[in-house]
Amino acid sequence: MIKPRTAPGTLELLPTEQIAFQRMLDVIRSGYERFGFLPIETPAYEVTDVLLTKTGGETERQVLFVQSTGALEKAAANPAAGLPDLALRFDLTVPLARYVAEHEHQLTFPFRRYQMQRVYRGERPQRGRFREFYQCDIDIIGKDGLSSRHDAECPAVIHTIFTDLAIGPFTVQLNNRKLMRGYFEDLGLTDADLQVTVLREVDKLDKRGADAIRQTLVGEGLGLSEEAADAVLALVAVRSTSHQEALAHLDRVLGESRGSELLATGVAELREVLTVLRDLGVPESDYALNFSIARGLDYYTGTVYETTLDDHPEIGSVCSGGRYDDLAGQYTKSTLPGVGMSIGLSRLFWQLREAGLVQTAESTVQVLVPQLDEAHLPQCLALATDLRQGGINTEVVLDGGKLGKQLKYADRAGIRFVAILGEQEVGAGTVTIKDLRRQDQFSVARDEIVPALRVELAQPLDLPRDD
Repeated sequence: MIKPRTAPGTLELLPTEQIAFQRMLDVIRSGYERFGFLPIETPAYEVTDVLLTKTGGETERQVLFVQSTGALEKAAANPAAGLPDLALRFDLTVPLARYVAEHEHQLTFPFRRYQMQRVYRGERPQRGRFREFYQCDIDIIGKDGLSSRHDAECPAVIHTIFTDLAIGPFTVQLNNRKLMRGYFEDLGLTDADLQVTVLREVDKLDKRGADAIRQTLVGEGLGLSEEAADAVLALVAVRSTSHQEALAHLDRVLGESRGSELLATGVAELREVLTVLRDLGVPESDYALNFSIARGLDYYTGTVYETTLDDHPEIGSVCSGGRYDDLAGQYTKSTLPGVGMSIGLSRLFWQLREAGLVQTAESTVQVLVPQLDEAHLPQCLALATDLRQGGINTEVVLDGGKLGKQLKYADRAGIRFVAILGEQEVGAGTVTIKDLRRQDQFSVARDEIVPALRVELAQPLDLPRDD
C-alpha cells in the first residue's frame, strides 16, 4: 500500500475550511468587480523563454519546469538540450505582461484586470509558505501614460475588501520610491545600484531594527557616511497618524530638499494619491505614510503600499503592490505603465487561521430531506426539488435508514435544517422542520415550506424564532 500524503508546500483544506477560504475569494472578487476590474485567467504554465525574461539568479532557481515522460527521456539521452520548453508561472505579473503584449490591439486602455489563480514556486517549504498558493491581483495598465490618480484606487480597493473581510482594524501604508531616490540624491547617493540597495535595506526596518540597518548602511560595502546614514534613518522613521500630518511631512521633506527634481515629483505624486484617497471616502485613520516602505522588487518606480493588521503586526504585510513604468518591455515596443496590488490568499488564510481570526464555516447545504419510508421517496425527491428551485441548497437521503442516524449525519455534516416527510406529514400535507442549531422544531404546510425556510435562514441565530 502507498501511504496517502500531500506534496510538500501545499495547502489542502477540509470542506468547512474550504468554504471559509472560498468565501474570502468571493469577498475579494466582489471588491474587485465593484471598482470596475475585469477578470482574466492565464494558463498555469508558460513557454519557458517567455516566462524567464531575465535568466539566472533567484527566479530561475525557484521555477518549476513542466516535462512529459517523453521529454524526460530525451533530456536524459541529451543533457545538453537545455531547459524544458514549459514552466509553471511563479507569479501573475509576468503572465499579465505577456497577455497584454499579445492582446494589446484587442484591449481597451486603461486596461483594468483582476486575476485570482494559483502560482507555483520551487522554494523550500516552511510553515505558512507554500510552493502552490493563490494570488489575487489587480492591475491598471495604461498605454504611453497613466495618471498617478490611479495609484489611489488600489488602496481604496484594499480598504473595501479588508473592511468586508471583517478581520479587524488595518492600515494601508504608503510611500513613493521617487521621493526616496530623490532624497538619496540630495545626500549625494547618486549611484542607481546603491540607491536600490539602500531601498532594500530600509524596507527591512521593522524586522531588523534601526541599529542593524545603520550598521549595514555604514559598513558591509555600502559605505555611507555616518551623517548620510543618520539622515536616511531619520527619514524612514516617519509615520503619519492623520491626513493633515501626512501632508505636513511631505511639505517638510520638500522644504528641506536641496533641489532634487525626482524628490519633488515623488512628493507631488504622493500628495495627489493621498488627496484622491481621501476623496474616495477612505477614512484617514486607515491609511498612513510610512517612509520605510520600499518593496523589494526593483520594477516598482513610484507609489508603493503595504497593508498590515493593527492588532496582529506579527503577521506582516497582508496585501502589497505599487507603481511601475513599463510592464511589458520584454515583449513589445509599446510603453505600458501600470499600478497594481496583490493578496497572497493562501498564506493570509493560513496566518489568520493560526491567529484564530477565521473559523471553519457553516456547510453550504442548508436543508437535509431524510427518507423514513421508501414508499415516500417520490414525495421526498419532489420536496427537495421545490426547495432547490426556491434557491435553498438541499441534500436528500436516497438510501434511508433510522431517523436518528440521519439526524446525526446532518449534525456532523453541519446541515442546520432537516425537513421530515413521514407518514403523518404526508397525510396532513405538512412538513416537520427540525432546526439543529436552535434545537427545536415546527410544522409548516407543504406548499409554504420555501417562504418559511427563507424567513428562518434570514433570521440571526441569536434571535428567537417567531412562531
